Amino acid sequence: MGWGTRSAGILLGCLLAPLAHAQVDLELFLKKDVLQTLKISPTGDYYAMTVPLEDQTILAVVRRADQQVTSKITAGSDSVISNVWWVSDERVVVSVAKKYGSRDRPYPTGELYATDADGTHRRQIFARYGLDATQVQPRAAYLIDTLPDDPRKVLVGMYALDTSTPSTRVERLDVFNGSMDTVATAPVRRASFTVDAARRVRFALGAGDDNISKLYHRADDRSPWTLVNDQAKSGFVEWPLGLSADGRIAYLQAQQADGPDAIVALDTVAGTRTQVLRDPVVDPHDIIYADDGRTPVGSFFMHGKLRTAFFDEKSPTARLYRKLERSFPGASIAITSGTRDGRLKVVHAWSDTSPGDFFLFDTTTNSADLIFSRRSWLDPAVLAPSELVTLRARDGLTLHGYLTRPRERRDAPMPLVVMPHGGPFGLFDGWEVNDEAEMLVRAGYAVLRLNYRGSGNYGRAFQQAGARQWGRTMQDDLTDTTRWAIEQKIADPARICLYGASYGAYASLMGLAREPDLYRCAAGYVGVYDLALMHKQDSRDSRSSRTWTEDWISDDRASLAQVSPTALAQRIRAPVFLAAGGKDEIAPQAHSERMEKALKAAGVPVETLYVRTEGHGFYSEANQRAYYTRLLEFLSRHLGGAKAK
Repeated sequence: MGWGTRSAGILLGCLLAPLAHAQVDLELFLKKDVLQTLKISPTGDYYAMTVPLEDQTILAVVRRADQQVTSKITAGSDSVISNVWWVSDERVVVSVAKKYGSRDRPYPTGELYATDADGTHRRQIFARYGLDATQVQPRAAYLIDTLPDDPRKVLVGMYALDTSTPSTRVERLDVFNGSMDTVATAPVRRASFTVDAARRVRFALGAGDDNISKLYHRADDRSPWTLVNDQAKSGFVEWPLGLSADGRIAYLQAQQADGPDAIVALDTVAGTRTQVLRDPVVDPHDIIYADDGRTPVGSFFMHGKLRTAFFDEKSPTARLYRKLERSFPGASIAITSGTRDGRLKVVHAWSDTSPGDFFLFDTTTNSADLIFSRRSWLDPAVLAPSELVTLRARDGLTLHGYLTRPRERRDAPMPLVVMPHGGPFGLFDGWEVNDEAEMLVRAGYAVLRLNYRGSGNYGRAFQQAGARQWGRTMQDDLTDTTRWAIEQKIADPARICLYGASYGAYASLMGLAREPDLYRCAAGYVGVYDLALMHKQDSRDSRSSRTWTEDWISDDRASLAQVSPTALAQRIRAPVFLAAGGKDEIAPQAHSERMEKALKAAGVPVETLYVRTEGHGFYSEANQRAYYTRLLEFLSRHLGGAKAK
């Protein structure tokens, strides 16, 4: 062996020497939380909370006086309680969604359940095939308004789930026996509705098979529907957020030709529009409502931390939020619910280093008592903070993301894991505790989460910039960000890997194919790697799904091989780790198997973990433990970080 070769070997060994980090305790990240959300009843006597289990989320009602569970609702395995409403002093209604794997996005089933707080009169109040299972045509419902003046009724939107595009109508639903009577019908298919303070249906927003949005308005129950916005003509989407107390002013979130969405006030009588709120960088994240739960008064914006902005800073809601923000410095604040008399509020406070605490705030005494801390075993003093990063892509587009680094190591380049989010379109990474980022930080890595073009939160133009750009400019954004991290002395250029799930897995493998000299390895979890296969699967779901696939992925299946990792394996040189679930319908295991076969044929080192009983992300704690143990061991071999305990 010559000296040059020998010294290079010694240098490589030094680079990959284990970092000075203790083994990663996976238990901290695999342990299930006790609750996710919490809402107080109108009288203040009960809490309704959602409780995560291994493969489902249930509702539990807890009596405040003695902390006893008095009722539960569960919809079975793979189900999620997606929303909770106190529809009267004693009755709770929940909507259900399905989620086939830990990385799956819950999709509503249209089913509704209800229970009294004491556990009586617990039943399903809306079922896909009718409560007696005699309906031939499957249907779905979603709650529009709780009708506080009528403890037996709520307003729901209801549509048929047939092979054609579903039409929609508004029904008044009895929350005890499930009976319905029609209130309004939609002038557009697949519609959602907005009501005013008098519970009159005023707006309908929907789309046909072409996925072109149309927004309609009417002055009252007897007036005809009029078209307010047609995306085909305006080029953008508007959707209603709510109306003023007198019903004259409608607040709309409106896409703009460039930059983030704005909140505009539409005078429904004069027809004039006034912009009332717009952030220079990001879209409205969540709308803040007055105590009535219907009148918009402000919005959250996610840029860095989650901040609040109000139409009127002197409004009672704005003053309350400002008081709470002073009481919880450095945290993001959200009021989840309150009692009817306005005295008690449930306040959720969280940050990038705290999963969050729920407090009961008394507005008369200005005191806050802790109700519950989410994932109390994670110490905010130890969790690594997330830094907002901003850079420019090669074509000048501004990109934003979050960098998470060990608290004790910020003065020198270090091994980096670039972790693209899934989706990809419309989703985005934000300022919060990210389990995988924290896990990787504890192994000794910096973690970079980029909101590449196509991500949500940065306006219509930014998201549209990702259309049909899988493996192209979307991938360039990740490459540019990696090189930026090297230039900024954040990343050691010899120790950078890609890791992601779903689309993030696709982007990780494409990164190796596009930039074989930039990355040392890549790991893909429940990923899609053959875009022609994905196109075929998605296109057969429905006509609107086929339209979406052609608009956002490609309308030319033959060209998809150019940006499919399975067809580009010959370009890949770095080792790969793939994991997939046999029951995954979002990214079927066949994608990983094809990727594995192509890599082996190209002589690329590839490791796999297939679990036939799992879906789009592993549910079982044992399977999660096996997966993260393998992932950390794989990264340790190629980046030098710590392994799992």
